[in-house]
Amino acid sequence: MDADNFALVREALMLTLLISAPVLGIGLLVGLVISLMQAVTQVQEQTLAFVPKIVAMVLVAVLLIGWMGSQMSAFAERMFGG
Repeated sequence: MDADNFALVREALMLTLLISAPVLGIGLLVGLVISLMQAVTQVQEQTLAFVPKIVAMVLVAVLLIGWMGSQMSAFAERMFGG
């Protein structure tokens, strides 16, 4: 592989991190808040932590789908455009 191929792979990985960071970050924050609430109230129910994280992550993904699509579209144009 030459330097151009490495640059393309690096750009693809960075784009993947950029696109997934908001969704994963919200999942992390919601999980932390739920865990703190569970520790304070001593309620240790697994579904109590799972369901709010999934709902929050899906909401963020739906809200940011336009931005994610435009980022991927711009990358695809750079990749296949020449």
